[in-house]
Amino acid sequence: MDITDALAPNSDQLDAIELVTPRTFTIAAGSRLAMRDGKTVAEIALEGFPRVWRPSKGMLDVLAKCWGADAKQWVGRRVTLYNDPDVMFGKDKVGGVRVSHLSHIDGVQSVPIRASGRGRAPKPWKVEPLPDAAPVDQSKVDAALTAIHNAATLSDLDRIDTYAQQIGIHEYVTEAISERRTQHAD
Repeated sequence: MDITDALAPNSDQLDAIELVTPRTFTIAAGSRLAMRDGKTVAEIALEGFPRVWRPSKGMLDVLAKCWGADAKQWVGRRVTLYNDPDVMFGKDKVGGVRVSHLSHIDGVQSVPIRASGRGRAPKPWKVEPLPDAAPVDQSKVDAALTAIHNAATLSDLDRIDTYAQQIGIHEYVTEAISERRTQHAD
């Protein structure tokens, strides 16, 4: 019995646990502000990813300082995200999504971000520049999409998913893989 679908996150957002290794995403159109639990949060759309990223206030500080406060200007820019296991929620270490690299910045940036806990001074957050993306080989994307369509098992999809990450086309096939997994689950 393949338990892949049971391992899928039960969430409408990118979860830190999904970032076993850092991943680079391209910001897509459709980002917005939303009300959640009485608070305004940013929901950042990511190309090729079926769910939004809800950055913490600290990571929003980083994005605003490096890219400006108008999220419409972020479309097409790239961000590398990773799971920081030391992120605290209250007194518990729960892990969280952090920014390590950004496109469209000149050199390393040090941005003061909010420190957790009332009355704590901001702390500097280092962000590295993300080199320009290499052009995507559309023939590889097309071949992967065909393979996804023809995948007979969830194991086949896992292999395609891993290969897509290795050759740098993962963001272009993530949604197709997710949809195909859903079809296999039915």
